[in-house]
Amino acid sequence: MDKSVQILTEKVSLFASESTWVEGLATQQLIKTSELAGMIAVAGMPDLHPGRGYPIGAAFLSDTKVYPALVGNDIGCGMALWQSSLNVAKANVDKLAKKLRHVESELDESWQPLVQKRKVEKQISVSLFDVALGTIGGGNHFAEFQAVDEVYDASAMEQLNIDRKKLLLLAHSGSRGLGQSILVGHITEHNHQGLLVNSPAHLTYMQAHNEAVSWAELNRELIARRFFDAINVNGEFVLDVNHNFIEESTPRGDDHKAGWLHRKGATPSDKGYVVIPGSRGDYSYLVKPTALTSKHHALALYSLAHGAGRKWKRGECQARLSHKYKKDDLYKTSLGSKVICGDKGLLYDEAPQAYKRCDSIVGDLVNAGLITLVARLRPVLTFKTQGGYSA
Repeated sequence: MDKSVQILTEKVSLFASESTWVEGLATQQLIKTSELAGMIAVAGMPDLHPGRGYPIGAAFLSDTKVYPALVGNDIGCGMALWQSSLNVAKANVDKLAKKLRHVESELDESWQPLVQKRKVEKQISVSLFDVALGTIGGGNHFAEFQAVDEVYDASAMEQLNIDRKKLLLLAHSGSRGLGQSILVGHITEHNHQGLLVNSPAHLTYMQAHNEAVSWAELNRELIARRFFDAINVNGEFVLDVNHNFIEESTPRGDDHKAGWLHRKGATPSDKGYVVIPGSRGDYSYLVKPTALTSKHHALALYSLAHGAGRKWKRGECQARLSHKYKKDDLYKTSLGSKVICGDKGLLYDEAPQAYKRCDSIVGDLVNAGLITLVARLRPVLTFKTQGGYSA
């Protein structure tokens, strides 16, 4: 079990076996972040990779200060899993793809009663970015139809009310321009110095942050609903878990102190079932966190990996792959799934080869005693941005 847990410094832990490749710059950023004022502990996940100054795939616990820049611009980004009423056996991928032509456009007037109702229910007052509600965005965001490929825990599947014969939809997106505007405003006023806990600036930021988290959750809900609407099927909510946010953390025994827990590309292990997605050409895994009293949860800051983790930097992938793969080759994967993506650069940047294997990531978490496997999910149709809509 301990082979997947590395203690890098007194404050820094890395939940990855030595056979799991982690870029040196990522561990350097992890250690550097642990030196920020008020930082108590830092935990890197097996999908750890470098970010813009701060690593992605990590959790950070502080006491006297909070650091909005650690969370970044995509506040509330996360994964939502829904189940469709469509049997996998009856899903025609080409027909599905043709029906998804308009899922990036602004939601039309017919959606507005639902949008306004859900905003009230989720206590969202901001309206400046409503034009982007129900849209995925660029980068590594996606909506993917998936099939249950293998079941490891039938009782857990029953508890989640998942029918293995039905097509699933996994939506990965966040707060879009709203989160970006919050971060830009914060950096403009405070740079990267962090905010004193319970100061007026901290309270102001957290109010905006919490609304952005709710907005991101609603965004994923609307993405799922409009995808189901586009292909004329019904959909049922299964789970939604954020992986970019800050929350106040209470003590959980002698091995976990109170403070403010920042997650940047780290999925909570204390909020129920989680999906850890692979690349568009790899399996995703539905997992169940083990009992939180298990040995390593506190050391991992009650966090898990949020995905497979990048191997290659964006912007480098086309040069690495274009001599082997033509653009048209990347619209199909080795698992037989298809890809919708109108952005050539993104098509290469998000290629399966640019990511680690997801089974190695979940394997490290299993070996660390943090999760058990529930099901393996196979991609059927992955939708990325077409590149023509960026609100």
